Amino acid sequence: MSESRPAGQDRKLPGATRLFYALPAAPLAALGLPLYALVPTYYTETIGLSIAAVGWVLLAVRLFDAVTDPLAGYVADRWRPAFGRRRALFALSLPLSALSALMLYWPPADAGLVYLTLWSLALSLSFTLSMVPYSAWGAELSEDYHGRTRLAATREIFTLVGTLVAIVMPFAIGFETTGFSGLAALGLTVAVSLPVLGALAIRRVPEPEDTTVSPLPLAAAMKEIAANRPFLRLLVAFFLNGLANGIPATLFLYFVSARLGLPDLRGPFLFLYFLCGIAGVPLASFVAGRIGKHRAWSLAMIAACAVFALAPLLPAGAVVGFGAVCVLTGILLGFDLVLPAAIQADVIDADTAASGDQRSGFYFAAWGLATKLSLAAGVGIVFPLLALAGFSTEPGAENSGDALFALAMLYAWLPVALKLVAIALMWNFPLGELEQTDLRSKIGTRAIKDR
Repeated sequence: MSESRPAGQDRKLPGATRLFYALPAAPLAALGLPLYALVPTYYTETIGLSIAAVGWVLLAVRLFDAVTDPLAGYVADRWRPAFGRRRALFALSLPLSALSALMLYWPPADAGLVYLTLWSLALSLSFTLSMVPYSAWGAELSEDYHGRTRLAATREIFTLVGTLVAIVMPFAIGFETTGFSGLAALGLTVAVSLPVLGALAIRRVPEPEDTTVSPLPLAAAMKEIAANRPFLRLLVAFFLNGLANGIPATLFLYFVSARLGLPDLRGPFLFLYFLCGIAGVPLASFVAGRIGKHRAWSLAMIAACAVFALAPLLPAGAVVGFGAVCVLTGILLGFDLVLPAAIQADVIDADTAASGDQRSGFYFAAWGLATKLSLAAGVGIVFPLLALAGFSTEPGAENSGDALFALAMLYAWLPVALKLVAIALMWNFPLGELEQTDLRSKIGTRAIKDR
């Protein structure tokens, strides 16, 4: 079994360690993406549930997360078994995550709102119990400003690989059928691969050193978090950008089918988008190494706004035009995946240096909740608005010009407005490489004195 790695020896985290840590990111991505991008479409178009009802169910699940996510973060930081506080909770979560994926993505033909609600709750809870310790584990493996970017980049490449599998498999096998559909095949794949790859990571990746020197009571810990201005600033920007990404993710299949009239290209367009995201990961790491993480992320969001604003102007049948949108925004997706995650680890340093309590789990629970809320808010907002505009999800339905215009506006222009606010928050972010290096020095000094 691997031993804890001493602090300060991570500027060149071994490639094998980064690789084994990143492996579970693939099935975790295949576990999480369908809940927002495929499940709403499958349960409305194939199972036949109401589009507004599905939107409200998924929004209710996120309210459940508002309670369970902070609790999971608190447990992840305070539970210290001999096996390791990050690895132990991650290991315990894997069986529940596997079962939940299998049940939600392989529903019976008569599945109703109760079935969708119960298994969505189970999947969301198990996903939290997996992602909180997994993310905190990665944040604590590296103390170096650029080393964190390299680790996040490795992980997000596998995230995108899992995402591609989650796209290709349902459409290749058949998405529009009850029984053993492509979505069911994806659930089975996740149920098998997640425990296997998770076990490899647990076996080969060390448990990070816990640099906590003075654990805080919950009330005091919350006070310190509220005083962490870089965290609050990043959290708001992260939520807004997540909402800006979640809305088009939710509406992608409808936009391509109804607005562009290209239902047979829904899978290929999604595949192209995420494939280009893989190319964007090393580009994001390169640009961040030259101008800093927050400025690189801001420039990528500006470019995404410029490209995405053109999408509603495309005419029906615009294969090349929308393909170009997928390529460019896909490359920029690499920045969204890598850089906020690397900045998150830096923001935790600000809290650890100030409080003496390393609470990465709680912070990543907060970010995970922000991600879920942003994605669910996209569903909860746009589905009722689409229903209000008279948009129908029934196969072969003839939607009016007003309904299609509402779809286009919600798909592209609303996300652009949200991203502009996120850019304003991140452009002059106060925590860069020099500031983060100083924070790590303070944390190391305090840990040495405590020994």
